Amino acid sequence: MHMLRKKIKFVCAVCWFFVSLVVKGQDSLLNYEHKFKQPLEKVLAMMQERYQVKIKYDPRNVKDIMVDYAPWKFRANLAGTEINLLYPLGFKLQEEAKPNTYKLKSYEYNRWKPQEGWDFLNLLSKKYTDQASWEKRKYQLRAAVRQTMYWDKLKSIPDQPIRLGKARRYADYQVQNFALEIIPGVYINGSIYSPLKQKKTIPVMLSPDGHWPQQRYRSDAQKRFITLARLGCMAVSYDLFAWGESLLQFASTDHRSSEAMLMQTWGAERILDYVMNLPQVDRSRVGISGGSGGGSHSILMAALDDRFTLVAPVVAMSSYFFGGCPCESGLPVHFVCGGTNNVELAAMTAPKPQLIISDGQDWTKETAINDFPYLQHIYGYYGQQNQVQHAHFPDEGHDFGYNKRQALYKFLLDHFHLDQANAADIIAETGIQIETEELLYSFGKKGENLPKNAIRGMEQLKALLKSYQIEL
Repeated sequence: MHMLRKKIKFVCAVCWFFVSLVVKGQDSLLNYEHKFKQPLEKVLAMMQERYQVKIKYDPRNVKDIMVDYAPWKFRANLAGTEINLLYPLGFKLQEEAKPNTYKLKSYEYNRWKPQEGWDFLNLLSKKYTDQASWEKRKYQLRAAVRQTMYWDKLKSIPDQPIRLGKARRYADYQVQNFALEIIPGVYINGSIYSPLKQKKTIPVMLSPDGHWPQQRYRSDAQKRFITLARLGCMAVSYDLFAWGESLLQFASTDHRSSEAMLMQTWGAERILDYVMNLPQVDRSRVGISGGSGGGSHSILMAALDDRFTLVAPVVAMSSYFFGGCPCESGLPVHFVCGGTNNVELAAMTAPKPQLIISDGQDWTKETAINDFPYLQHIYGYYGQQNQVQHAHFPDEGHDFGYNKRQALYKFLLDHFHLDQANAADIIAETGIQIETEELLYSFGKKGENLPKNAIRGMEQLKALLKSYQIEL
């Protein structure tokens, strides 16, 4: 009996040994067969051969990157394979000017393919079919965006008086620098351009700057503000966060942050509060127009606050581009109410006057294909298709150049009912005196007049926001 038990144990041990070998072999086989690991560089070569394209890349960026299940991730076309294979690795393909040529780039959350943006916009448009259903959607969007921007908490902070500098007078307009404390120790600076001879009330245009060198001090920017003043408007030029004079308090790298998005919009809201209380401002004629990042900022501000009666985003609006900086898309504004985009946010201006200005060299080059017709459709709910207009400059690039400014001036002449008498000479922008950058500073040539309570640096700002229960 004892010997029999030994034999049984021996047979069981042998069987278990062979079973384990088989299982290990199967595991090895399963791991091999179901992962199909391939070096990314080899996979890119396979993509080029299969789809007959050229993919340019730096070998250092793909070194040692392995792709699991590589051959199973290929699809019928390059676009499907890119989404299925490259997106999970944090890469994308950017089309080059040369046909069938692409560049491998890091994945950009804020930049979709045009068709993806158009498909999403079409999906959004199915949420409403008439004015009533659109108004319901607009109300929900505004409430959700305001909540995302923490405006309920920011509004609890007491307003501080504006600091106005001495006005500099010219032939038919004046310039006055200002500094406004938007939350304790954080200032937004700018300049107010206004006509010397004013009627009883005048329109106002908030004029944020975009992501261009020399900020609002550039000659082309000054020409726009001065011309608006000479046409009879009050033009309020102001800095973006960690941009311009805001650099006295924050580093330039702080601009690319969610805090920048929060501070820029709240700063514009405080400026709007100020101008709406001025006796010379006509509250029925309140507009905003900026270019590039200032354009997306303009769209967002009009979506947040319905006191704006006219909007003109320049080289900004797109259904497949959400802004190239966290100051435009760093907070989850585009995730509210099941998702939205900048075109739907722009539609929230309807039926008020809106001018979309686009060019032929950036994400606005295809505005006429899908995005602008969508806006016309929304304006059609009100029977006001003519209130939204599109000025496209196919041979121009990403700027706020002369022709784009001309389009803005003419739009304002019509919709703000400005004096047409000398308008042709004024909008030609002749005889304008450009000021030096230092003249436009609110806190002195070297920031020597910066208030003592001014906070410095992002850490101090984050601590201050946290005290208001705002943690980004």
